[in-house]
Amino acid sequence: MALNPVRWPAEAVWEAVEPLLPGFSVEVLPEIDSTNTELMRRARAGRHEPVLLVAERQTAGRGRMGRVWQDGGAPEAGELPSLMFSLGLPLAPADWSGLSLAVGLSVAESLDPDARAGLGLKWPNDLWRHDAKLAGILIETAGGGAALPGQAPVSRYVVIGIGINVLQRPIEGTSTPLAALRDWQPQASAPEALLRVIPPLVAMVLGFAGSGFAPLLPRFLARDVLLGRAVRTSDGLEGVAAGVDAGGALLVHTAQGTQAIHSSEVSVRPVPVSPPAS
Repeated sequence: MALNPVRWPAEAVWEAVEPLLPGFSVEVLPEIDSTNTELMRRARAGRHEPVLLVAERQTAGRGRMGRVWQDGGAPEAGELPSLMFSLGLPLAPADWSGLSLAVGLSVAESLDPDARAGLGLKWPNDLWRHDAKLAGILIETAGGGAALPGQAPVSRYVVIGIGINVLQRPIEGTSTPLAALRDWQPQASAPEALLRVIPPLVAMVLGFAGSGFAPLLPRFLARDVLLGRAVRTSDGLEGVAAGVDAGGALLVHTAQGTQAIHSSEVSVRPVPVSPPAS
């Protein structure tokens, strides 16, 4: 029996975004190795137009620090287990620091506007709900291209890749439990989530280019899932997470004082709390 095709709101997304990004286009592919990889290939070949690339299935999806993003399999009866897309556009912010936090904040506010579902942000690029991972973000840049109308010359072309779990699915080998949109939104679907997420995300990225991360700091801290918790970095630093600074660096109170962590190659996990002795 043939599978029901997934119905994507490509035209509605385009209508909402094109006034903000002249020349913007939307592409949906049934399968690709990686949406980020494809847009980076195009950028290195000199293509710097603003584009949203959506994949129903990725065969070599990538996460941060070389990790594999597992998409959960092919669509079944019109249902996709994950929403996977990359947004590419020329960008010339005064300071790139905190871009992944701004992106995560936009997605969290789109999917859980009043934070009643408990959707929070785990520095530097994940969305967590009740200590389970809902979404991940991978940001890459390539050499600059033509400027958008009314903007200064472009320094870089940025590719923002996002993967969001829509359906709950068991995947072996993950270090963090997985959350899914359907956990608290029974009617959620990948196409519906795309339409909710993309227009505010584009507006957020363009606003970031003009103002940076600092104006977003209070909103980020309100959703910071690490704030006040014991953490350990991948290089052995231990302490208590104390939020982030105006540039998006993670602040950790340690025995040697407060340390600011800037590197995107640092993995942070809450330190497990031992049960009290009986």
